[in-house]
Amino acid sequence: MIYLSTFETKAVIIKTQDFKENDKLVWFYTEKLGKITAVVRGAKRSKSKFLALTLPLCYGEYMVYKGKNLYTLQEGKIINSFQGLLGNLYKLTYSSYLCELIDIASADNEVNSELFRDLVTTLYLLNTDALDYELLIRAFELKLLRSTGYNLTLDNCSICRKKISSANYISLSYYGGVCDNCPKEHGVFISKGTYNALRFLMNMDIDKLYRLKLNNEIKAEIEKVTTFLIGSNYSRKPKSLNMLNFIKEW
Repeated sequence: MIYLSTFETKAVIIKTQDFKENDKLVWFYTEKLGKITAVVRGAKRSKSKFLALTLPLCYGEYMVYKGKNLYTLQEGKIINSFQGLLGNLYKLTYSSYLCELIDIASADNEVNSELFRDLVTTLYLLNTDALDYELLIRAFELKLLRSTGYNLTLDNCSICRKKISSANYISLSYYGGVCDNCPKEHGVFISKGTYNALRFLMNMDIDKLYRLKLNNEIKAEIEKVTTFLIGSNYSRKPKSLNMLNFIKEW
């Protein structure tokens, strides 16, 4: 006899794929189960109760049961569809980038409730015009790096561990600031303003970001650091980065 385990959890849909004639494969990033893949029967039918529940970016409460290899979606209720993000090229690209980051940085079934909350908060803020989009994305990148084991050390020299108040160099090998006495290799020079901004972003809750105002030079230096760390430490580079760069130059 086979016993199916049923779970209820909040989740964000990070990607979907057609499966067979009328079904979908849906990748959920969940609060209680981590990243999971589920089969959604009949989701492609126009009158399916699962049609709206399985749109990309949808945030909801879902009931799934675990089969031998995959989960199967049983029920669901939308909390926020975030479909407003799809009507704006900038917001669509940034939100796609967030979902891709979660996909490449998270192992299957690895639960990280703090990162889940950060993702949901970032999507809510991105759905408004309350914050600078780039600043919001940089903050999420730093939270993701920290949550997945690539936190930057900024209060101490990342090489000799001596306490430092600021620095003008980030080691990309030792993941942190470098004091005046240690070699500056395999990293990037940044302004002290950028160094302090990195510290603020790492320690500040995402929903408090409105308190921080940064100029374009500082944002560009932060992006240089986070882009290198993300590109070097995960299984693949986010393809959405190409679209983000194209939009900035457009």
